[in-house]
Amino acid sequence: MICFPNCKINLGLKVKGKRPDGYHNIETVFYPVNLTDVLEIIPAQDGIFDFNITGIEIPGDITENLCVKAYNLLAKEYKIPSVKIHLHKNIPIGAGLGGGSSDAAFTLILLDKIFSLNLTKNKLIEMSSQLGSDCAFFIENKPCFAYEKGNIMETINLDLKKYKFIIIKPNINISTTEAYKNIFFDDNTESLKIQINKPVETWRDNIFNDFEKYIFKSYPEIKKIKEFFYQKGAIYASMSGSGSAVYGIFEDDVNIENPFQEYFFKEIKDLKKIYQKIY
Repeated sequence: MICFPNCKINLGLKVKGKRPDGYHNIETVFYPVNLTDVLEIIPAQDGIFDFNITGIEIPGDITENLCVKAYNLLAKEYKIPSVKIHLHKNIPIGAGLGGGSSDAAFTLILLDKIFSLNLTKNKLIEMSSQLGSDCAFFIENKPCFAYEKGNIMETINLDLKKYKFIIIKPNINISTTEAYKNIFFDDNTESLKIQINKPVETWRDNIFNDFEKYIFKSYPEIKKIKEFFYQKGAIYASMSGSGSAVYGIFEDDVNIENPFQEYFFKEIKDLKKIYQKIY
């Protein structure tokens, strides 16, 4: 069985302050975007679990991959058989696009279907939350306002389908720890939940990602991408999450050649049509 885990972008990100548990309270809007990985899972006829990756290389111990952790989490509770998992990675890692979280959530969804577990949406959300604070978003996979640690979410009515998205991910990886360590708190601004309901044309002057203040100063190459999008006519541009990917929202199709000679991703409307070409 095959599915296409999509990524997300953050429309604004406010860091409200540090929590007693060491995490931070935030406000952000998660919005799903059709840049996707390809995930295939089949029962293991030989009874041996296997996980392999093609596409973008993912460094580190393969057993720490969130797809593997999602399988282990489900297998422990429901005693499901071994499977073969193939992940074709298109969503860049270390980008603030939630690709790993999406892969984990879709692994749970796919395993639920394959083995007819009939898990409720709330159960899938509960299990995915154990894998990462934004994993649960991909169970609903609808625009939502997220707060507290980013794990409490409220679905919102936000439709940007008439706009075009372009994402550029420079060859820079920023650790979440580094980003939060240098964050500047500003808790006096209007809530993002209110700001997001204003016309998109006003977002440029009202909706910001608090991580940009430090990251743009430390990594000016990332700031240049945002400026580049506005030069090309974007109505809104921002870094997603703690970076380093930057997206631009355009009213019309725009032909942009990547001047940064790094990863360049234009939103894929229907990846299923080119599945055979990449997998």
